[in-house]
Amino acid sequence: MKTPLIKKIATAVASLGLLAASLPGHAEGQLRIAEQFGIVYLLLNIAQDQQLIEKHGKAAGINIKVENVKLSGGAAVNEALLSGSIDVAGAGVGPLLTIWDRTQGRVRGIASLGNFPYYLTTNNPAVKTIADFSDKDRIALPAVGVSVQSRVLQLASAKLWGESQYNRLDKLQVALPHPEATAAIIKGGSEITAHFGNPPFQEQGLAGNPNARIVLKSYDVLGGPASATVLYGTEKFRRENPKTYKAFVDALAEAAAFATAKPEASADIFIRTNNSKIDRDFLIKIIKNPEVQFKLTPQNTYPLADFMHRVGAIKTKPSSARDYFFEDAHNAAAN
Repeated sequence: MKTPLIKKIATAVASLGLLAASLPGHAEGQLRIAEQFGIVYLLLNIAQDQQLIEKHGKAAGINIKVENVKLSGGAAVNEALLSGSIDVAGAGVGPLLTIWDRTQGRVRGIASLGNFPYYLTTNNPAVKTIADFSDKDRIALPAVGVSVQSRVLQLASAKLWGESQYNRLDKLQVALPHPEATAAIIKGGSEITAHFGNPPFQEQGLAGNPNARIVLKSYDVLGGPASATVLYGTEKFRRENPKTYKAFVDALAEAAAFATAKPEASADIFIRTNNSKIDRDFLIKIIKNPEVQFKLTPQNTYPLADFMHRVGAIKTKPSSARDYFFEDAHNAAAN
């Protein structure tokens, strides 16, 4: 039985993020990846369906066993990474910055999954801008105060009401997986009156309810196209598994080229790997959206990082995105 002192020590170690650096490693050839919901994870779907990680592993002389798990919310993904349950985390830039700061740089970004516009939508006819939200509204998003959607909303609030009011709408936020939030927007009649989503859920909500409208676009808040969803992992895993790591990054590059060149086949893969009932033509249209870019090099993430430091969400101020992404992420091939 743990004594109170031992419990306190264990809690302190975890809170400082030292766990990420001290976890036992494993031999080359094992890769456990956590993803969430949406087209933003299409590159992982393609890599899984086409067995691209295994292919590049064999080219490097190793057999890689790949495990894909699906979680909801950056908080859950970060907990899984720090506990050693996964090797690669898929989540928004907000959760990456949170864990980068918490682990003092021992966790950093591996690659972007591309640039995708995220929409804050509502089925409340009284809401035209974020200033119209009241205590009667509830905004669904993956993780309150942690997810990239929550952080973008905080940045938008700071621009409207001043930085001291950046978290003014946090009290209206509810953590809910995108599929459930979309269903609430379409059906109406529930406490959920808004959803800060991602493709294809935001488009499904807009198409499924004639009263639904866009309140805010992430690109408008961030000043242009941005890498909202990224992949990240520990420096320890990258250092101890160089062949597995490189095979993974090479597979992502091939998947990005595939998604760009073959949107129809990519849509089929998304439907197949996610057991999705989404209309194929509807999905292809989303993938072909000119605002969607499949590229590994992170773009326009620093405005959010700078904001999070200014309001005290992270203690460490990064000088640029190169601080919270591994160097090779900036040298990744853009597709």
